[in-house]
Amino acid sequence: MSLPHAVDPKGLTEVLDGRWGHVRRDAREHLHDPDLLPVYGEDVREARARVTRMVRKLAGSGRVTLGFPKEYGGEEDAGGSVTAIEMLASTDLSLMVKAGVQWGLFGGAVQALGTERHHEAYLPAIMSFELPGCFAMTETGHGSDVQQLRTTCTYDPETQTFDLHNPHEAARKDYIGNAAQDGRMAVVFAQLVTRGERHGVHAWLVPIRDDQGAPMPGVTIGDDGPKAGLLGVDNGRLTFDHVTVPRDMLLDRYGQVAEDGTYTSSIENETRRFFTMLGTLVRGRVSVGGSASAATRLALDIAVRYGETRRQFTAPGADREILLNDYLVHQRKLLPALATTYAYSFAQEELVGTMHDVQAGAGEAQDGDLDEAAQRELESRAAGLKAAQTWHATRTIQMCREACGGAGYLQENRLPHLKADTDVFTTFEGDNTVLLQLVARGLLTGYRDAFGSLDGWGKVGFIADMVRETVLERTAARGLIARLVDAVPRRDDDVPLLDRGWQLRMLEDREKHVLEGAIRRLRRGTETPGTQPFDVVNDVQDHVLKTAQVHIDRVVLEAFVAGIERASDPDVRALLERVCDLYALTTIEADRAWFLEHGRLTAARSKALTAAVNALLKDLRPHMVTLVDAFAIPEDWKGAAILREEADRQEAMAGTDARLRRGTATSLEVPPGQ
Repeated sequence: MSLPHAVDPKGLTEVLDGRWGHVRRDAREHLHDPDLLPVYGEDVREARARVTRMVRKLAGSGRVTLGFPKEYGGEEDAGGSVTAIEMLASTDLSLMVKAGVQWGLFGGAVQALGTERHHEAYLPAIMSFELPGCFAMTETGHGSDVQQLRTTCTYDPETQTFDLHNPHEAARKDYIGNAAQDGRMAVVFAQLVTRGERHGVHAWLVPIRDDQGAPMPGVTIGDDGPKAGLLGVDNGRLTFDHVTVPRDMLLDRYGQVAEDGTYTSSIENETRRFFTMLGTLVRGRVSVGGSASAATRLALDIAVRYGETRRQFTAPGADREILLNDYLVHQRKLLPALATTYAYSFAQEELVGTMHDVQAGAGEAQDGDLDEAAQRELESRAAGLKAAQTWHATRTIQMCREACGGAGYLQENRLPHLKADTDVFTTFEGDNTVLLQLVARGLLTGYRDAFGSLDGWGKVGFIADMVRETVLERTAARGLIARLVDAVPRRDDDVPLLDRGWQLRMLEDREKHVLEGAIRRLRRGTETPGTQPFDVVNDVQDHVLKTAQVHIDRVVLEAFVAGIERASDPDVRALLERVCDLYALTTIEADRAWFLEHGRLTAARSKALTAAVNALLKDLRPHMVTLVDAFAIPEDWKGAAILREEADRQEAMAGTDARLRRGTATSLEVPPGQ
């Protein structure tokens, strides 16, 4: 199928914007303020003041409180809330993070973990930013392992108060956004102790500053100091030395403490209760992944446009230097990254929709009647996509910096800001390596649930169709994908590389094979006498992480296929199909060694794969600018001098060329008879 000569980028934008397109359009139309963009060369004090100023302006707009209850001025729109935060990531990432802390983490925790009395008392002030707050979970000595936090909150029936205490310096709350300067209250996570018994991690609302901004008694506040990026976010440290917290400040939706110290919960199992509580806070993780992709889109927009005007070296016999985007090596950098970014945009859109629907269902259910399977799948998908999108952002923004040469190193061209500000995304809201293990654990649990206990894994006759339905969770286009896969002949060498069913089956077969291999290795470990449980898992950790990575690749491709189905314009659809081909084939090409080792590719077909990728690059070259135009990033959001200067330079060069041509023509106009 040949591509059309030109495609209207607005049609692509409509497909990319998806279910919450109205939120995206509203942001593009109305978010235009000098405080929105980073100021190159500003110091920490100036950056913090500017970002706090802008957060106050946002509070008055209503654009960042969509997820809150309607009775307090919100719209109970979880998907819209995440999308609104993502749109801020195209402006200043410090602004996105500070807004995310205030309304996503702090406000979101009060909403999700508190009850009506907490909502009525605090949500209006949180939404208006009259009550700036913090989300104090991470400890200096415990980040990813939240269940083992050392901070305690011990109930005293005589005073009907809790005693909040950090037993040592490693238990202080660290890297806390809004803590160093603005926060007046924090949601603090600690081990709940009552009547001498621990009941696991819970959350409390704890004042940390008085009305004059001084630390509350027993609270020590420190500044984390200079960071690599995010200058406008006031990250700080909180230490609690026997701080008295009233009983009613416990956010007690999932666990209650009576006046006499009796603990009750609708979820009896402590581990299940812990993961249910954390599951309600998944919105933050979804927001980080989407924001990373927003920053990636901005970097690609800058790099592609620069490559469309910047020239380097002349071809033999030519009188003008060649555009950077005309070089295959440049296309090899930018176009696969663009294809992957499109793929993640569709996967993120699907994830946000799932999150919205699951949380809407949870809001209508009783605490003990949540759809645990749907919640578990949501958390796994959010963890995997957050890891994939943030790692992709780190790689792609660096690549875009290099693609712009020395100009890409200048602050005025935005890329250094994007690089510095997104670097921490790979380790906050969940360290990516730990998140991949969470994804893998979900896959192994799903496999066990489908085929029996660990002891029986080696005795099962694996049926491909059964695996496909029970282990490989499908995306929105489940029926379409199954038909495409089932239609592929079993002899791969006879199938065109651009056959969508073959591409889907390659990623699906890889996931199934890697998963089965991990299970076999785990089983062998458990059967080895004297092997400790930790060693069983640790010895196959690389294989387990591979399981998660290939799962994400497959899920993302299926989301891309589902996204294309939304395109009604045939030209838009044709271009998206080609971009999807590039994502699929470069994903296979990147893991070509595995496919060769496991007989999924022959040597000849592996070579043909590279040729097919290069052919796709040639096909997509004329559409590079269209693909970034479709991101619809307003010009004033980009903040890159490189785009203005290069456009002006090219315009000046074009004018010079025209004058030279006119001058040459005049000199040749010799009057007759002379």
